[in-house]
Amino acid sequence: MARPPPLQELPPGYTPPARAASPQILAGSLKSPLWLRAYFQGLLFSLGCGIQRHCGKVLFLGLLAFGALALGLRVAIIETDLEQLWVEVGSRVSQELHYTKEKLGEEAAYTSQMLIQTPRQEGENVLTPEALDLHLQAALTASKVQVSLYGKSWDLNKICYKSGIPLIENGMIERMIEKLFPCVILTPLDCFWEGAKLQGGSAYLPGRPDIQWTNLDPEQLLEELGPFASLEGFRELLDKAQVGQAYVGRPCLHPDDLHCPPSAPNHHSKQAPKVAQELSGGCHGFSHKFMHWQEELLLGGIARDPQGQLLRAEALQSTFLLMSPRQLYEHFRGDYQTHDIGWSEEQAGTVLQAWQRRFVQLAQEALPQNSSQQIHAFSSTTLDDILHAFSEVSAARVVGGYLLMLAYACVTMLRWDCAQSQGAVGLAGVLLVALAVASGLGLCALLGITFNAATTQVLPFLALGIGVDDIFLLAHAFTEAPPGTPLQERTGECLQRTGTSVALTSINHMVAFFMAALVPIPALRAFSLQAAIVVGCNFAAVMLVFPAVLSLDLHRRHCQRLDVLCCFSSPCSARVIQILPQELGDRTVPVGIAHLTATVQAFTHCEASSQHVVTILPPRAHLVPPPSDPLGSELFSPGGSTRDLLGQEEGPRQKAACSSLPCARWNLAHFARYRFAPLLLQSHSKAMVLALFGGLLGLSLYGATLVQDGLALTDVVPRGTKEHAFLSAQLRYFSLYEVALVTQGGFDYAHSQRALFDLHQRFSSLKAVLPPPAARAPRTWLHYYRNWLQGIQAAFDQDWASGRISRHSCRNGSEDGALAYKLLIQTGDAREPLDFSQLTTRKLVDKDGLIPPELFYVGLTMWVSSDPLGLAASQANFYPPPPEWLHDKYDTTGENLRIPAAQPLEFAQFPFLLRGLQKTADFVEAIEGARAACAEAGRAGVRAYPSGSPFLFWEQYLGLRRSFLLAVCILLVCTFLVCALLLLNPWTAGLIVLVLAMMTVELFGIMGFLGIKLSAIPVVILVASVGIGVEFTVHVALNDRYSVEVGKASVQRSTKEELEIL
Repeated sequence: MARPPPLQELPPGYTPPARAASPQILAGSLKSPLWLRAYFQGLLFSLGCGIQRHCGKVLFLGLLAFGALALGLRVAIIETDLEQLWVEVGSRVSQELHYTKEKLGEEAAYTSQMLIQTPRQEGENVLTPEALDLHLQAALTASKVQVSLYGKSWDLNKICYKSGIPLIENGMIERMIEKLFPCVILTPLDCFWEGAKLQGGSAYLPGRPDIQWTNLDPEQLLEELGPFASLEGFRELLDKAQVGQAYVGRPCLHPDDLHCPPSAPNHHSKQAPKVAQELSGGCHGFSHKFMHWQEELLLGGIARDPQGQLLRAEALQSTFLLMSPRQLYEHFRGDYQTHDIGWSEEQAGTVLQAWQRRFVQLAQEALPQNSSQQIHAFSSTTLDDILHAFSEVSAARVVGGYLLMLAYACVTMLRWDCAQSQGAVGLAGVLLVALAVASGLGLCALLGITFNAATTQVLPFLALGIGVDDIFLLAHAFTEAPPGTPLQERTGECLQRTGTSVALTSINHMVAFFMAALVPIPALRAFSLQAAIVVGCNFAAVMLVFPAVLSLDLHRRHCQRLDVLCCFSSPCSARVIQILPQELGDRTVPVGIAHLTATVQAFTHCEASSQHVVTILPPRAHLVPPPSDPLGSELFSPGGSTRDLLGQEEGPRQKAACSSLPCARWNLAHFARYRFAPLLLQSHSKAMVLALFGGLLGLSLYGATLVQDGLALTDVVPRGTKEHAFLSAQLRYFSLYEVALVTQGGFDYAHSQRALFDLHQRFSSLKAVLPPPAARAPRTWLHYYRNWLQGIQAAFDQDWASGRISRHSCRNGSEDGALAYKLLIQTGDAREPLDFSQLTTRKLVDKDGLIPPELFYVGLTMWVSSDPLGLAASQANFYPPPPEWLHDKYDTTGENLRIPAAQPLEFAQFPFLLRGLQKTADFVEAIEGARAACAEAGRAGVRAYPSGSPFLFWEQYLGLRRSFLLAVCILLVCTFLVCALLLLNPWTAGLIVLVLAMMTVELFGIMGFLGIKLSAIPVVILVASVGIGVEFTVHVALNDRYSVEVGKASVQRSTKEELEIL
């Protein structure tokens, strides 16, 4: 058999159609939009012909370039820090967060590990000794967790957060206190003696059993040690903190326990305590004054009687506080236990993470499966692990998805006729899109755009769908080239007919994702930018590299090779039955045709008589337009916006023959062309469609009013997991958030005390702020500081009145009286720092409750050094920290009397608890109230801002809808400009924008009816849906736009074509 002619040969007598418009056209009936479109299609035609001539080189260079960009994935950074993912860069919250970290460091003061106990039977009361026994069992199991790392054993007592350890000059007492000082554990068990079992510290004294909190009576211990050491100052410290008998003075859950101390109130009566009565009002740690755990921190689902007495509860919560990595590193730096392991902050973080994971695991397994109660455990590491798991790329999922797309593309593009089959093109197209996605992500990594869970879990599949759509579009248009197209121009003809649509939709996709980047959430902004870049790479691959693949496949078809197995010849090549001239039949030659030239091209059809696939070689007609139509009738083919599925009209006899063949099967395209389109073009159908969508639009507008803001963690964490169960229980029973009111530098604290008190009062009056109990000490460091000064002033006045303190000596006075003595003589003047005449002429706190400004910073140094428990309870976190100063009332030398003043404060905070925050509207109301209080304080000269998780993660909702509206409006304007530029018809562009706006409103309304809350994630999806909607509206608009300008008679044909395409 003769070899096929080379592709470069032109058929005899072939005259290529002109590709530039002439003045006659511009002066005739065709308008400028068609000329612009013709010019753009001419450029695409030239591009396609050039790619076909150098298809091998283009394919090689394209794969090389995309492969090189894909290597950028090696430097990709996956961000899992919630603050970095959720807080807008450069925003008010970001600046405040940066200020906090600049002053205090990267870590918070402590991290929380929580246990929540709920009954398995809904509504069951947990305020029973049996339920508390199970809670003790779980908490005790968790508190005994040990992990071995770096050759050391780490338990709770080593890594827990301990509040306000006092400085004692007596070395033996100091070491004993360091070993015994309890961890901060907020638990309902602290109302009972059993709470001491969670404390793991112990000390040893000769002649006594090991001292633990289960048998420690501080008052008795001080009496026994009194003859051997001077402990007056320590005794006063314990008295101020109201330690009393600590845990041994509290009732036992089970008074028949052999270890229940005799000092327990119910030890002798052997009566079980009334749990609800004991827990009413909350519990205390070892210090009644400074460690009070409110009911809301311990109990959930509370029910009270009409008198307000606690009756029942449905949940119990215990919270273990651990040191931060920096604190743990500082605590053990230079310690003999870590000197041989190269102790670092990273190692401290690893120890904490390992302990937290083990804590959660053992706590969840503490109770048997048949227990009436269930335990939910959670830690900060658990949330980090969830984010890491979501952010990791699932190779199996990605590979599986792309393999399915490969199989789908190959199967749908395979044909029995080898000359028409494109299975290899489908495979190559999907692989090319995969490479383009990888190269786009690699380019993002090289540009420094961090990856997150949305990038790794969503973007690969989203980009695959968008890219493969264009692949199918080009491949189908390539096979449906109109008769008369020479082989050398098949790729150019394909790009000419489909390139405009691909370019317009891809540009709108990129614009949509770039507009979605206006959402002020870093994670979603990064996702939007990455999606825009990946779509751009897809566009480059589809328009430049994929045409080279099509050209190579054309060469395969021209050489009569099998599809996919291109090394083998096609068996269809030897089944040529006959060559018959093609007759025009009843068809007439269109006006404007000068002459016909015939070339031979093989095509395959199903023979009616034998039902076999045969190949026929009829002559092909090529129309050469006269000089009056230099553009050619094919240049403005209606299929140019997408593809022409019809090609040239087949003769009536061929249609009849094919329709009678059994191999002709019904398909969706046939239904769209011959059933749906005629029905849609009827007048009553148009009216019905308009009425239907008008009603849908009105219903959507109503649904838009039902959309609420919000995105809870329970919506993100997979349902059915233990983490989801904990978050659900926490949201239901313990919706409490620790926040702080931070005061900055830049103003004088000493002269702004009244403004600080007013700020605290305004913030405390917010509805969401949990008020402290009436018997509880104030919650701010300024209150603690002032009350401490008033206490030592009262002690001084008593000592002065009794004569124990005189003008020249304070040795015989009390510890507090001596402290006041030293503070009262301070002048604040470096040249004359002491003035003894002020002892009786001034007060440490004036009648208005304010501290004299000249004593403010000197007294702050004294308070911080002398009242560690009060300082820890205030959670002030001063920066710069006041200097350390040791008090000795027997040392009255000048050096001991001179107290160094603290530096002016640049950072301090007032802690608060927010409650009742269930809905996003509650968070927004609390945030707005806090911001208003800070703004009012700013007008009084106090610089302050609120801090805490509600302000980090919920402040976005203050402007989320505004950002969404701005992004959609800009996107619609850009779409209008792009379409108007290519069509030069603002009416058509306006119609496209109107349809897109209706789609957005309808999607937003459906969210309201389905109960989908508005957050940054749906906002990005809504904005991206506008860009994706362009793909459908532009296809139809471009085709119908041409039909109106060329002739209204082609509107129906155009509509049929577009419905078949869609």
